[in-house]
Amino acid sequence: MSTGGYFEVHLAGPVRLVPLTAEALTIGRAPGNEVTIDSKLVSRLHALVERFSAGWSIRDLGSTNGTTVNGYPLRQAQVLRDGDRVGIGPAQLVFRPPDGPNGTRTHGVEPPPPLPALTPREQEVLTVLCRPYLVGGTPFPEPSTVRAIAVALHVTESAVKKHLSRLYDKFGLTGNDDRRRPRLAGEAVRRGATRAH
Repeated sequence: MSTGGYFEVHLAGPVRLVPLTAEALTIGRAPGNEVTIDSKLVSRLHALVERFSAGWSIRDLGSTNGTTVNGYPLRQAQVLRDGDRVGIGPAQLVFRPPDGPNGTRTHGVEPPPPLPALTPREQEVLTVLCRPYLVGGTPFPEPSTVRAIAVALHVTESAVKKHLSRLYDKFGLTGNDDRRRPRLAGEAVRRGATRAH
């Protein structure tokens, strides 16, 4: 017998687990949804998750503020993979597929690596970096810019860049591409390294 899949719903308070028991489930602000997110940033009927032979997919239902998957705007229906992070308003939903023949989970999936040791200032930099993902309010959040982090923490942009450089190393993000900041924010949120303030 295969194990059913579920969503981890990360919002204020403890993480909720919502099982994937039907062929489809709806996400939205209205109480009739399988996943209810009580926020004005969330449309009454916001997104739909459906099971197909190839696995589970998600699509936005024309919501006002949009849906993201792993930080990227959801433009059309997309197949969900184990660990995908769906952003809807202030909530982050982590997808965990069922085990078994119709699931897409690989047995022995590793949990996220443990958090690296962070200094208090690195923790503050991460918190400000990830704030757009955690507080909602924009349809397609991007992580805070170096300038925005510097202003929020009352430090120089040069100091922020040094902290980010150390954080890239600690989170194992090599290379020097322009997506490193979003990748760092995604990893920090995925591993629970930051909380909304």
